[in-house]
Amino acid sequence: MNASVEAVKTSIAFKSDTIAPDKSISHRCAMFAVLAEGESRIENFLRAEDTLNTLNIVAHLGAKITDDGSVITIKSNGIQESSEILDCGNSGTGMRLFCGLLSSAEGHFVLSGDEYLKRRPMKRVTQPLRAIGAKLDGRKNGDLAPLSIRGASLKAFDYTSPVASAQVKSAMMLAALRSDGVCTFREPELSRDHTERMLRGMGARVEINGLETKIWPLEKPLFPLDIRVPADPSSAFFFAVAAAIIPGSSAIIEGVTLNPTRIEAFKVLEKMGALISYSVTDERYEPIGTITIKSAPLKAVVVEENIAWLIDELPALSIAMACAEGKSIIKNAEELRVKESDRIKSVVDNLNLCAIVTEEYSDGYAVYGGVLQSATINSYGDHRIAMSFLIAGLKCGMEVHDVECINTSFPNFFELLGTFAKVSK
Repeated sequence: MNASVEAVKTSIAFKSDTIAPDKSISHRCAMFAVLAEGESRIENFLRAEDTLNTLNIVAHLGAKITDDGSVITIKSNGIQESSEILDCGNSGTGMRLFCGLLSSAEGHFVLSGDEYLKRRPMKRVTQPLRAIGAKLDGRKNGDLAPLSIRGASLKAFDYTSPVASAQVKSAMMLAALRSDGVCTFREPELSRDHTERMLRGMGARVEINGLETKIWPLEKPLFPLDIRVPADPSSAFFFAVAAAIIPGSSAIIEGVTLNPTRIEAFKVLEKMGALISYSVTDERYEPIGTITIKSAPLKAVVVEENIAWLIDELPALSIAMACAEGKSIIKNAEELRVKESDRIKSVVDNLNLCAIVTEEYSDGYAVYGGVLQSATINSYGDHRIAMSFLIAGLKCGMEVHDVECINTSFPNFFELLGTFAKVSK
């Protein structure tokens, strides 16, 4: 499927149930519920392909799931062996976290996914898990899916990760919960911390000291969840960029998580000159509130810190950079090379098609602000590339190929985009 957009100016208020619910938290809600005793209640769960695949896997692992269209309940009976191949679809988060969760479960499990996920590297998770006793294998010596896991007894670990990755940290934390002793995980910079927050809220003993996290093995099952998933700031950010780059536009986004590790991209956009304000309305599980964005002339920025906090938003942020005055630079972002596509190449090549000058580096790129030109864009099967360039199309018109991938994270994206532009599929 292809999509095109035509330019328009507008303002919009997004209520708490219009922006896609948070993908990272939805994945974790489904997975962590299998470690709980009792029935977990999850409101506003993201019903997108990736997260529904995770929910389906949880059902294959023996959990009883009910869904009334508003609230999902999950009652676990421990992790059961499945005769089915566990399909993670396009989700690297799903596959990597399930590696940690299943490495100590009794039974044999096979994780697989779509053609894109089967190309993504998994050794950053499989290697440290093997080192603590996990019986885990896959193509290219465990680096590529399908992955085979036979549950085993895991040893306590003291591990320093070479990358700042919430997926790696979460996989190791899940393994630590059923290891034979206290575990320590360190990372080079602080990555997103939903796993720590949620596990502590469910009763796990987790202590954080700067870049070091200590995790104690469970002595009893976790408490069940009772949570409303907030709006996803990564999804909301596309419309923040739209409001920032179209003169006279504004957006109000309600019910979004204001977790500091999740709104770094908004902070960068603010540094570029966009008018942004934040207000907190709830802090039970995560800080939740409202973000207001108003357009303003944008200036170039250098992004080289807290990369792990905004790795998913960099493609959309690149569109803002293309509309800013001056040369913007992104550094220390090697992680972009191993996302749903090689996002450094995807962004650079597609911006060049839009008559924007760029420079490509091994760990990032530079964007020279200019005037976006209409082009035909290849998403490379990457939902964030597709959505970013559809937002760019609000300035100049754009045709984007292969937009089905948007359903993996943001099923109502086109409906919301329609308030900014006319959409034809």
